[in-house]
Amino acid sequence: MPFELIRSETLLKGRAFLIRRDHLKTPNGGETKLDIIEHGGSVVIVPVDKDGNLIFVRQYRHATGMDLLELPAGTLEENEDPAVCAAREIREETGFAADKIEKIGDFYLAPGYSTEFMHVYLAQELRHDPLAADADEFLSVETIPFAEAIQMAEMGKMPDAKSLAALLLVRSHLK
Repeated sequence: MPFELIRSETLLKGRAFLIRRDHLKTPNGGETKLDIIEHGGSVVIVPVDKDGNLIFVRQYRHATGMDLLELPAGTLEENEDPAVCAAREIREETGFAADKIEKIGDFYLAPGYSTEFMHVYLAQELRHDPLAADADEFLSVETIPFAEAIQMAEMGKMPDAKSLAALLLVRSHLK
């Protein structure tokens, strides 16, 4: 049952997103306000090396106060094709390019408060071809066997939603 938008106002315009407040009429005739993060979308990549290992990055995430193990990911530039973004991000974050890259799914990251839509890519036939990392990214690359990565996810040792969702989607593509 859809809500009716009465009006929307911008609260903050940041580097990667905008925060807006929507004033809505509810299905029962009441009114409510929802704060929404407008995000242009992103990609998450599942890189698989020649031995069947997955390539992860570990990076500090200030919102959590700790380093997290994650699959490589990145934000789409305005009007950018997600496949182009995925090809760039894997090179920036892992130092590898993928000669074979295929879309395997997509999902909303946090639909309760964000418009961010993530595109998931499986990257194979990797070769060393680095791009310079973003100035604010400090990453270390970790190679983990697929079965071990799944086990880590199941044991709660990978508390990153995009990585968990991508691992679920890639399971049927990898043996």
